[in-house]
Amino acid sequence: MKLHEIQAPPGANKRTKRVGRGPGSGHGKTSTRGHKGQKARSGGGVRPGFEGGQMPLQRRIPKRGFTNIFKKEYAIVNVQDLNRFEDGTEVTIELLQDAGIVKGIKDGVKILGNGELEKKLTVKAHRFSKQAEEKIAARGGKAEVI
Repeated sequence: MKLHEIQAPPGANKRTKRVGRGPGSGHGKTSTRGHKGQKARSGGGVRPGFEGGQMPLQRRIPKRGFTNIFKKEYAIVNVQDLNRFEDGTEVTIELLQDAGIVKGIKDGVKILGNGELEKKLTVKAHRFSKQAEEKIAARGGKAEVI
């Protein structure tokens, strides 16, 4: 089978309903909208979430908690991810981005202590966990806060 030989299965492609094309079409005159009323008018209908005057679901459900607008969100990197760099490398944010370890920086980069570090590195980041600092120092490297 070739790409140009592929066909949709029968019944997959349905013709669109053409309305308002005269009495012979079966969908003429009122064009399947019925007689009069809000939904029969052009531009008629109700907004999304409207339930005919009943208290809408989004207002019936209780609201809890709050969102802290000052919360900092860090891009996280584990120490095991730093093993791809050579011994003695100065690991910066730009280097992490080029290597594809970090995509969006957000409010900064935080190094976490998951896994084992096998290289001596100087790591520059916005935050470090205690474990990460200990593991970097244990290999003779340095953890520098930007």
